[in-house]
Amino acid sequence: MDPVSQLASAGSFRVLKEPLAFLRALELLFAIFAFATCGGYSGGLRLSVDCVNKTESNLSIDIAFAYPFRLHQVTFEVPTCEGKERQKLALIGDSSSSAEFFVTVAVFAFLYSLAATVVYIFFQNKYRENNRGPLIDFIVTVVFSFLWLVGSSAWAKGLSDVKVATDPKEVLLLMSACKQPSNKCMAVHSPVMSSLNTSVVFGFLNFILWAGNIWFVFKETGWHSSGQRYLSDPMEKHSSSYNQGGYNQDSYGSSSGYSQPASLGPSSDEFGQQPTGPTSFTNQI
Repeated sequence: MDPVSQLASAGSFRVLKEPLAFLRALELLFAIFAFATCGGYSGGLRLSVDCVNKTESNLSIDIAFAYPFRLHQVTFEVPTCEGKERQKLALIGDSSSSAEFFVTVAVFAFLYSLAATVVYIFFQNKYRENNRGPLIDFIVTVVFSFLWLVGSSAWAKGLSDVKVATDPKEVLLLMSACKQPSNKCMAVHSPVMSSLNTSVVFGFLNFILWAGNIWFVFKETGWHSSGQRYLSDPMEKHSSSYNQGGYNQDSYGSSSGYSQPASLGPSSDEFGQQPTGPTSFTNQI
């Protein structure tokens, strides 16, 4: 049997049915969707400038942009409608920092989720050894939850800036020819942002998955078991002391509480005997 077959036979794929490993597998898939929809994006828009002098017009001005969205480096030339002179322009804005941070978090989250899933399946015993594996897993999960929240929020703001900067109406305002009423400027088609919108959605879904998985990772640590022991020990001591106090109270009631009323009334034997006190008193008289 080759080493790959031995490793596959030694693995316990039933772990994937448990919430911890199942959520890790979902995190792996959602991380792929997040960085693929953002990092693989390329789009563009097309504008047209119709000058009074038709020979100076340009009815197909293509402006292409892509990840990492350094829009200030995207240049294009447009007619000025003043002879053959052309105007060189560039888009406004730079959303590369938020986009690259988002993709970086997604890539590292994918790598960690893949490694953690492999450990859950094939090295479960070593993972639980000395409680070191669950503690590291818990800390990394908390960190990635925070990074997903920050990265998704930053990229949502960056995407909003990209949409404004690539809006055809905003780009037309940059052209000097479009400021003259005699010239006709219009947008042929706008950029499609559906995949970028999807990347933001997957970013926040990843945050929900990682934040929800914190509890299941915490249950694997020694902190959870020690906390349960800390809560159970005082309850056991309280219940044992209560039981001891209850038994002592019953014995006290049976020995003292009920014996005292019985001694107040005369018994049948004592009632049958003649009192000696009054007889001796009459004899003395």
